[in-house]
Amino acid sequence: MTADTTTRPSASGIARPEIRQTGLLRQSLAITRRNLIHIKRMPEMLMDVTIQPVMFVLLFAYVFGGSISVQGSPAGYREWLMGGIMGQTIAFASFIVAVGLTADIDKGIVDRMRSLPINPSAVLVGRSISSLLHSSIGILVMSLTGLFVGWRIRGSFAEAVLAYALLLLWGFAMIWIGILVGSAMRSVEAVNGLMFTTMFPITFLANTFAPTDNMPHFLRVIAEWNPISSLVQAVRQLWGNDLPVPADAQLPLHHPIITTLIWTIGLTLVMAPLAIRAFAKRTQG
Repeated sequence: MTADTTTRPSASGIARPEIRQTGLLRQSLAITRRNLIHIKRMPEMLMDVTIQPVMFVLLFAYVFGGSISVQGSPAGYREWLMGGIMGQTIAFASFIVAVGLTADIDKGIVDRMRSLPINPSAVLVGRSISSLLHSSIGILVMSLTGLFVGWRIRGSFAEAVLAYALLLLWGFAMIWIGILVGSAMRSVEAVNGLMFTTMFPITFLANTFAPTDNMPHFLRVIAEWNPISSLVQAVRQLWGNDLPVPADAQLPLHHPIITTLIWTIGLTLVMAPLAIRAFAKRTQG
């Protein structure tokens, strides 16, 4: 996985493998490939980024959409909804990496990798890349489903690309949270319990599925300062699906793109060292 081997005859005539050192990038890609092969052999692992996003889009678009009014959106609630669902899905990148990392640690897979002549960071980098690819599948599936229900990108091509880039950057920040949780929790069940009780309130107490205008004041302030809200607002703005921001809205909704970048960089700078330390303590202790 982590080193190239060629056979070299020894003095006794027995062929011995010659190990050539490889760099961090190649090692990380090898681990990424291992994680993707795991998904290929267990396709049910893709349910959360294939069936679940389609179910969410159809459920909110056709069941709840008639009860939620968004005045000013070019194509009504269905178009306004898409940014929220994509923001929620990419936020759950932390959930994916936390469960996968905890399972690898419990099964001894990380210990086997550490016994090889590889950079310890390759395990985390490989897990991060595969998790981003995993989440990207969900974004693609939701984009296709959104086109089916009437969603359209009304901004420029460059703005559309920037919106998808913000989603991936946010997913990268969420991965460090997942690594921290996956390294700190001792079982997959504990990870599931913690992530469900934290990520669901965070993603729902925002402007993901309903405007914040009609919320009680204290909840509205919390929701509009929620980093998920700025991400979703930025994506909607870049795609041309946003609503006019009320004058009394909190600062992040008036400047969602720069706020999202600040949140992404800040969370990464804080969570990455903590996650690396927790992972080292868990795997070396």
